[in-house]
Amino acid sequence: MHACIVIPNYNHVAVIESVLTELSALDLPIIMVNDGSTADASAVMRQCESQFPLLTLIEHSENQGKGGAVQTGLLTADKLGYSHAIQVDADGQHDLTDIQTLIYLGKKYPDSVISGQPIYDESVPKVRLYSRYITHFWVWIETLSFSIKDSMCGFRCYPVKETATLLRDKQLGKRMDFDIEIMVRLFWRGTPSRFMPTKVIYPEGGSSHFRAFEDNVLISWMHTRLFFGMLPRIPLLLWRKLRG
Repeated sequence: MHACIVIPNYNHVAVIESVLTELSALDLPIIMVNDGSTADASAVMRQCESQFPLLTLIEHSENQGKGGAVQTGLLTADKLGYSHAIQVDADGQHDLTDIQTLIYLGKKYPDSVISGQPIYDESVPKVRLYSRYITHFWVWIETLSFSIKDSMCGFRCYPVKETATLLRDKQLGKRMDFDIEIMVRLFWRGTPSRFMPTKVIYPEGGSSHFRAFEDNVLISWMHTRLFFGMLPRIPLLLWRKLRG
């Protein structure tokens, strides 16, 4: 296993130094994608690159969305020859002590996507919590399976080769729809998903780039595409389900 860490970052600089300090203790290369942030936030990220030897900063001239930033990071990981990429958010939501478990499971199941299955505390916005169940329902229909237990958590370990091949073959959503769509499409291609429980918090004073109207429209359109994409795959999905 030759792993790296991928961090999409759009103006999240409040806790980025502490996140990078904790990640650096793992002694893994870090690819952070500055997704068209403001000049002030970009300056902080460039300072971080000079401060943390393991960090490589890639910059988008314009904001593409979280999914676009993750895709850039994953394709860069593939070009650099990494076998696995661990996706981590920049805002301090994730319990970084669980990365050791992600790495362990990635080594044990090298051909699978390993994903966090969130355990939320009272800080989670209720509208975000309830909307997840709508997506869970549609993902179960699109895969004809209950094996994807959570498709929205951005704390994952990807097998890079399989993921980069999908990204080059198919144009995926570049915003909040990305995390969901890539799980479903990798499943369709035979890449299993495995899950581990992990604590997820919404830090006090933290900012979210989720756009209630625009992103929900994108996610709804994505589910429509995936549903109709599932229909011709029904025989194969049922055959795989029968085979276990």
